[in-house]
Amino acid sequence: MIPSDILMAFAATTALLAMAPGPDNIFVLTQSALHGRRAGLAVTMGLCTGVLVHTLLVAFGVAAVLQASPAAFTALKTAGVAYLLYLAWGAFRAGSAILSAQGNGRVSPAKLYLLGVVMNLTNPKVAIFFLAFLPQFVDPAAGNVVKQLGLLGVVFVCMTLLVFGAVALTAGSLGSFLRRSVMAQTVLNRVAGTVFLALALSLALAER
Repeated sequence: MIPSDILMAFAATTALLAMAPGPDNIFVLTQSALHGRRAGLAVTMGLCTGVLVHTLLVAFGVAAVLQASPAAFTALKTAGVAYLLYLAWGAFRAGSAILSAQGNGRVSPAKLYLLGVVMNLTNPKVAIFFLAFLPQFVDPAAGNVVKQLGLLGVVFVCMTLLVFGAVALTAGSLGSFLRRSVMAQTVLNRVAGTVFLALALSLALAER
């Protein structure tokens, strides 16, 4: 299997990647602040489920097909852009309704989990990133390559859970404040909408 020093280096690299400011952790932060800790953790679990799927895609070569096929890449990219624009539209329309005093409009953890999964899986750049990143830590001489990739995927998920989970728990503490502040709710929904728009633009401009 993978030597322990290489595995530790991979874990440290993954933690740094998760901590670097980016659309995923910003999205976890805004959803946690708007809907509470459970919501942020649900999004995190969805994103991590996507990571596991991407690991399997790399392990079984499907990601290489996306990289080699312009049509497949474009189709997945188009679906991702459309979905992100839909989410942006919904966030900008939400205003302060999500955290109303009666709790109307509160999004279920299951829906947020699926949101995280779909966001991750409809971004072909993630699959290609994994295709380029994971094999650097694999040694064919150390044993079964698929098992090594699977182990790396599990480590990636664990580190992402730790970092994004901390973000969700911290941001979730803002919930009680947000329930008293219409302006804060509106601003965070605008931030979430902007994050979705930025993700859509980035994905639309992405090349293989």
